[in-house]
Amino acid sequence: MNEPVECLSGFTYADKPIALTWEGRRLEILAITAEWRNPDERHFRVRTTNRLDFELTFGEADNEWQITQL
Repeated sequence: MNEPVECLSGFTYADKPIALTWEGRRLEILAITAEWRNPDERHFRVRTTNRLDFELTFGEADNEWQITQL
């Protein structure tokens, strides 16, 4: 199964999201407009190349992504 979010990883997984899958389509990320961290989660607010905005949340405990369109 393909991951819903593709990302570049450096020291840790999920350092920089570069694309996401939404409604069966692969959308490339144009910009990360905000990012923050909770104890067990990484959050990114992103804009795709077709100008849609999303919040991406990576749950480190369950190793899963959640995608919310804004």
